[in-house]
Amino acid sequence: MRLMKYSLFFIFIIFKVNAALAQSGGACTTLGQKPSTAFPVCGIDTFLQTTVPYCVNKALPTPGCAGQTYFDSNPYYYRFTCYSGGSLEFLITPDNQQEDYDWQIFDITGKNPDDIFTDATCFLVANWAGTYGNTGTSVTALNSIECGSDPFQIPAVPTFSKSPILIEGHTYLLMISHYSQTPNGYKLSFGGGTASITDPITPQLNNASTSCDGSQITVKLSKKMKCSTLAANGSDFSIMGSLVNVVAAAGIGCSNGFDMDSVVLNLSSPLAPGNYSLVVKNGGDDNTLLDNCNQPIPVGNAIPFIVFGRQPTPFDSIVPVSCAPKVLQLSFRKNINCNSISPDGSDFQVTGPYPVTVTSASGSCTNGVSSSIFINLTAPVVHDGTYTITLVTGNDGNTIIDECGEPTPAGATINFAVKDTVSSAITYHLNEGCRYDTIQYFNPLANGKTQWNWLFDNITPRDLQNPTIIYSTFGDKTAQLIVSNGFCSDTSNIKIYLNHDSLRAAFTGPTVYCPNDIAFFRDTSIGTILAWNWEFGNGFTSTLQNPLPQYYPGADRDRLFPVRLIVVSDKFCTDTALKYIKVVNNCYIAVPSAFTPNKDGRNDYLYPLNAYKATNLMFKVYNKYGQQLFATSDWTRKWDGTIGGVDQPTGVYVWFLQYTDGNTGQPVFQKGTTVLIR
Repeated sequence: MRLMKYSLFFIFIIFKVNAALAQSGGACTTLGQKPSTAFPVCGIDTFLQTTVPYCVNKALPTPGCAGQTYFDSNPYYYRFTCYSGGSLEFLITPDNQQEDYDWQIFDITGKNPDDIFTDATCFLVANWAGTYGNTGTSVTALNSIECGSDPFQIPAVPTFSKSPILIEGHTYLLMISHYSQTPNGYKLSFGGGTASITDPITPQLNNASTSCDGSQITVKLSKKMKCSTLAANGSDFSIMGSLVNVVAAAGIGCSNGFDMDSVVLNLSSPLAPGNYSLVVKNGGDDNTLLDNCNQPIPVGNAIPFIVFGRQPTPFDSIVPVSCAPKVLQLSFRKNINCNSISPDGSDFQVTGPYPVTVTSASGSCTNGVSSSIFINLTAPVVHDGTYTITLVTGNDGNTIIDECGEPTPAGATINFAVKDTVSSAITYHLNEGCRYDTIQYFNPLANGKTQWNWLFDNITPRDLQNPTIIYSTFGDKTAQLIVSNGFCSDTSNIKIYLNHDSLRAAFTGPTVYCPNDIAFFRDTSIGTILAWNWEFGNGFTSTLQNPLPQYYPGADRDRLFPVRLIVVSDKFCTDTALKYIKVVNNCYIAVPSAFTPNKDGRNDYLYPLNAYKATNLMFKVYNKYGQQLFATSDWTRKWDGTIGGVDQPTGVYVWFLQYTDGNTGQPVFQKGTTVLIR
């Protein structure tokens, strides 16, 4: 049932909701109509609900439908488990196609089924559309949630929602709500998706135990089985090795649910002490017990059991202890009366190579009995050795007493062994380098350690006690260590920041040197620098950060001089920057009065000579008709006497040159003529 399902028909809906509440007669009581009594379902079955009783539980959180409230109106709930992850597809087919069915799926893994009414995180997918007819999930649907709508809306809101992705091992609830307020039913079927909700494991008997007088057998099953498949006369079972017969059977939990995992068998007479086997057979209903996927317990499946008779329950079993146990768990063949366990733990004494003090004891009690006793200690047992638990008469005046009233004699003992705890504490030594950093990691050999499992930066494993890692990159580095002595383990994590020596040599200076110039060089290196070593290629050196101006000798031809800067960091790392300065013999800008583009390698091009210091340069060439033949802003780009690959004729050509003088900063404009000679 919902409030404000159809926003366009608000008054109509309020009337409809109130009528539904009146019809429902209150909360749901029929099995399957509450989350806690949901039908267990399987992917291979089709489920028929021939009638739907009127009732309502509570409002359901529905994320994605703000401002609208939905109730589970006349619901049925279905519980299933995912055995193989993937998409889930199902189909709800109403008996009357002119009726409105809604639904919502919840993930209740690890939660109480009734949490769906308060915990919005249980929500998975839903469809509350007011559209009539078939509904369900489909891989072709667009949305995971369809909210309440006007049933006459055009186009109609889709009744199919996007198939949810189920997770293997998770438990789910499907709620189907009948909004139309009639008793008409529907058909529910699964299929088409990639998920599997069919339990593949064959069921079997798990264990069996008898009552104190041997007149009843309690059977534990390996999984939930359908209550409806248990023959009430007990004919599904027989006892091998005895003339005693099973005369009645009842499933535990069947009075308020659909399935069971335990069965109580009543016998024709008490069994005498001894060894027996309980065997499964086809009962008077022509089947053995069936699980929720209709898989039977195989005929002939048997479980041995012992009838101990009225004798003390042995004090002989302890659940294997783990590292540093603070709680010891004892297990017993027969249940122990919880009221015979002294709460202060005085029924038990623990002795060993180091003192151990018991503070309390308790059972995991159901109906006043428990098959386990938990002994709580003041502190964990952390030292290597064998320890002994001794049963004594407690402060309540007795030892422990089993469900048959038989006390276990004082003085009985159980031994358990522990090993020392281990430490995974990490120490390290960092050796910083210029290009690589090296870290030596350490963990001491102590307390019987036999395993070291390192993981560096989540990708590099090592199984050495003290590994060495060389790092070629810098920044945060992580190390995880898990150590073990075969009994105890410990894990540590550390983060180390490697500071990159970001040393880089760099400097500024002229690339071209004209006669009588002064060359200035300035350091632009980065890093924590302790020393600078300059070599200028002219025979001079300097150790200043910013050296004195340099001079270069003139020459009859252009020459390259190497300029080198070597810097030294505080880690005594070095880096080098090398540049070349071009020393030219002439920086006077001029345009030749003639050129001969005959490709003989001499005077083949027209361009402004020696324009090393010119900026904002533009050079253009025109023929006698005023046609522009060549233009460039790069003085090293030269005119070869052609246009479009066609040689131009011998004659006079006009040129224009403009630039900014690099020394004075003044603009210069020149024009002239040159003769092309072929």
